[in-house]
Amino acid sequence: MRLKRAKLATDPAAFEAFYRQHVDAVTRFLARRADDPHTVADLVADVFLAVLDSAHTYRPGRGSEIAWLYGVARNTLSAERRRALKQSQLTHRVSGRRPLDQDDLARLEERIDAERPARRAFEAMADLPDGERAVLELVVLEQLTVTEAAEALGIRSGTAMVRLHRARKTLRKLPFVLEGITR
Repeated sequence: MRLKRAKLATDPAAFEAFYRQHVDAVTRFLARRADDPHTVADLVADVFLAVLDSAHTYRPGRGSEIAWLYGVARNTLSAERRRALKQSQLTHRVSGRRPLDQDDLARLEERIDAERPARRAFEAMADLPDGERAVLELVVLEQLTVTEAAEALGIRSGTAMVRLHRARKTLRKLPFVLEGITR
């Protein structure tokens, strides 16, 4: 289903179809970046709420739906991380969250376990500059094209290509080489 900006925010069936088409990709994206099932569940919900508010910003000529959606997910995750940094106690972080039932929790734990190798890759990329790491994540882990990654990050394609080249060059110098990242 192609994203229909006006219809998505007003037609529950259109939103449900869009949600069903993309929920697994968004969940994988967030499970690679967070290891708490409650946080992943909340962020997935927040991403799709943000989609309702920002569907009008999607421009098909600038990239695919999934690239735009990953941009929304990155912004949602960044906002959550800023919010979490401001909290001083665990009880404040947990309050107000919808309790997950056992099936939800088990599915999210399975997803988080499945994404463990990707989290190791994130650790290896931790010393890269933010811009290089962001392009590398979107191209290698999320399988976007360089152009789509550039769109998701709000940068030019040429800039994304340079950042990707630098990131791969840096990682080749590590004592271990991550298959797929340095190709």
